[in-house]
Amino acid sequence: MTQLDTLTLQKLDAEHPLHPCNDNAALAKKGTRILTKGEGCYVWDADGNQLLDAFAGLWCVNIGYGRKELGEVASKQMTQLAYYNSFFQCTTEPTIELAAKLAELAPGDLNHSFFVNSGSEANDTILRLVRHFWAVQDKPQKNIFIGRHDGYHGTTMAGASLGGMKGMHKQGGLPIPDIHHIDPPFWFADGGDLSEEEYGLVAARRLEQKILELGPERVAAFIGEPIMGAIGVDIPPMTYWPEIERICRQYDVLLIADEVICGFGRTGEWFGSQYFGFQPDIMPVAKGITSGYIPLGAAMFNDRVSKVLKEQGGELAHGATYSGHPVCAAVALENIRILQDEKIVERAKAEVAPYLAQRWAELGEHRLVGQARIAGMVGALELVPDKKKRAFFPERGTVGPRCRDHALKHGLILRATWDAMLLSPPLIITRAQVDELFDKTWKALNDTAADLGM
Repeated sequence: MTQLDTLTLQKLDAEHPLHPCNDNAALAKKGTRILTKGEGCYVWDADGNQLLDAFAGLWCVNIGYGRKELGEVASKQMTQLAYYNSFFQCTTEPTIELAAKLAELAPGDLNHSFFVNSGSEANDTILRLVRHFWAVQDKPQKNIFIGRHDGYHGTTMAGASLGGMKGMHKQGGLPIPDIHHIDPPFWFADGGDLSEEEYGLVAARRLEQKILELGPERVAAFIGEPIMGAIGVDIPPMTYWPEIERICRQYDVLLIADEVICGFGRTGEWFGSQYFGFQPDIMPVAKGITSGYIPLGAAMFNDRVSKVLKEQGGELAHGATYSGHPVCAAVALENIRILQDEKIVERAKAEVAPYLAQRWAELGEHRLVGQARIAGMVGALELVPDKKKRAFFPERGTVGPRCRDHALKHGLILRATWDAMLLSPPLIITRAQVDELFDKTWKALNDTAADLGM
């Protein structure tokens, strides 16, 4: 392959690809950053700049970059059996083994997996199969899903509808029918004088109010991320999820925990539901299942749901060409092996997460930071105009991108959502790299504050 220079690549990129979740016209004028190499917690761009990736790609590179074992496993599977489908009463060995491994890892009786290519597709699958689950039990009217405003469950028609992002709903005529939303648990903006524990119960009981408003006989399921990631790492109080579970059980509403971000160690537990102490009926996973090395997702179902689908559901009119792709399954198995054998999740929880929380709290002392929130290996800094007040900048969403750009100049990748700086590093980050993260973030905050005259 001919090595092209950066400007040529940027020109080609401006002319041909459409970038997700970007103003493509503005990006074409600015020029994309082209990444060429990754190792551990670092990536390099086409100009040779080394960047500490404190966002793990897109929440997903849990084992870090450059693990040759995953490439070797992919190559071996490709040469042995590159592809076969899961239609026609067939499957492959890695697909079976991965389903068994996920059943072993997942909490409770989430023993059944339907494989897809992404978290978005997993949630599409869940919408269809949950409605089918109730319909074959003579409850076709029990088809309403309840999600949360500002929640994120993908960008497909079903995924974006289940989520509550207003910007997404403006494009494509969303949400699709019979999907409703409640306000999310965001104490910083919404808690008033309540303690976080009190507020968690208040926020959870919005679900009960909505179920009663719509009618329990109509509500099929509630879906939520254990931690709302894309909107700004909004971490709910510990009282929230157990109360959500109580409400779902009382009204026979299926509980769906979207673990696409939190799964495979992000919170210091294998799954976010374990961190918050609740048991879902259904669980979409993706991202960390392969550490982003290859696309793969799964919709996981408990014994109750799966039994109905298998015994009463008849022929399953749902699937994709690449459902259970053997190469993807083989890579996922190797990724999970590395996570287990090297005790990456356990070590992150015991050795790194406490130190990361300490240093993150220190960043919370900066004059620009109104709240430093963190859970395990995921967190956010909420940038505010007045540190003493829980209030946002008047033009919300202008300060965060400025801070993100300053961080890049200092060799650090953080994500900006509105004016929150989001953290989600590879689980293998070291204490020394946490110190590097602190120093570079502090510099970026100082630069941003100087821009604002603060």
